[in-house]
Amino acid sequence: MDFELTETQLLIQKTTRDFVERSLRPVASELDRTERFPKEQLAALADLGLMGVNIPQALGGAESGVVSYALAMMEVARGCASTAVTMAVTNMVGEVITTFGSEEQKTKYVPRLTSGEYAAGSFALSEPEAGSDPGSMRTVARRDGDGWILDGQKQWITSGSHAGVFVVWARTGDQSSGTKAITCFLVEQGAPGLRIGKHEDKMGLRASNTVSLSFEGVRLPASAMLGSENGGFRIAMMALDGGRIGIASQSIGIATAALEEAVAYAKDRKQFNRSIGDYQGIQWMLADSKTELDAARVLALQAAWMKENKKPFSKQAAMAKLYASEACGRIVDRCLQVHGGYGYVKEFPIERHYRDARVTRIYEGTSEIQRVVIARSVLA
Repeated sequence: MDFELTETQLLIQKTTRDFVERSLRPVASELDRTERFPKEQLAALADLGLMGVNIPQALGGAESGVVSYALAMMEVARGCASTAVTMAVTNMVGEVITTFGSEEQKTKYVPRLTSGEYAAGSFALSEPEAGSDPGSMRTVARRDGDGWILDGQKQWITSGSHAGVFVVWARTGDQSSGTKAITCFLVEQGAPGLRIGKHEDKMGLRASNTVSLSFEGVRLPASAMLGSENGGFRIAMMALDGGRIGIASQSIGIATAALEEAVAYAKDRKQFNRSIGDYQGIQWMLADSKTELDAARVLALQAAWMKENKKPFSKQAAMAKLYASEACGRIVDRCLQVHGGYGYVKEFPIERHYRDARVTRIYEGTSEIQRVVIARSVLA
């Protein structure tokens, strides 16, 4: 058992941390306040190789591995959770196309994602009435000569207004077939018939663009199909397994920032002629938070290591996502409490972290779905 990071992993971690301190943390509050999509920051991340951390160099990626990706996500989320989720989804889209795409698809789309030519990529699985249950999706793709016609709606699409390419799931069989007749397609931004909905006014992650999509007779060539016909559910599940490592890492980054700020505040704030950090009540909150944070980090890096080494990792990814996201919620709540009334105003970053943390228990699979995944594995 070796907990030491490799030279590559340490370099990715340090490079990302330096960028975050220099160019991301100073603008995070302004990005949140104005809901400004962080195009400049994302372009800089692409220049650093962080929009394709686990993607081959031949396709413009850093080819640095899943552990490096998790470490980079922790650092970016520590600076700005909105930027981190855009980075996470773009990395996931790039990996999906790299893993399941044809040579033509890989060479056409992946370098545009990793280089920053595309500001982002989008993952379009959820629908207004199909979230945790993808088998109930209503978006359909029907054959039209050699190609397909796509009709339907998608909901909660990260970076939808800015993505260069969408990975879209649609039903290619009867509604009663559930997940057995779902196929995956690549749809480009600006495709005739693709309509982008309004930007959602969210509680947190306000600099992350979230929209609905409407497909109205979108014509796709045969070459737009990703993977095999009716093989889309497998692609979605494999992508979400990896995506859960990203959200676990994002949760760890948010919680790290919250704890750092609570520690600094506890040292500086004085009550009854003593720093509040001298009081046992505050110390216990910080101790519990640090313990949970380190436990979450171990779970996330274990899942990342297993994926990187081609070992089954679905259960570990679900455990990491479940524990890290729920621990993050507890940590930011304690850290806001340490700040007292000042934690409740926007002047202090802890208020933003509190809002940003909440969604980590929902997207990429709710906590309840993670428990189902874990339990099935335990009972198998």
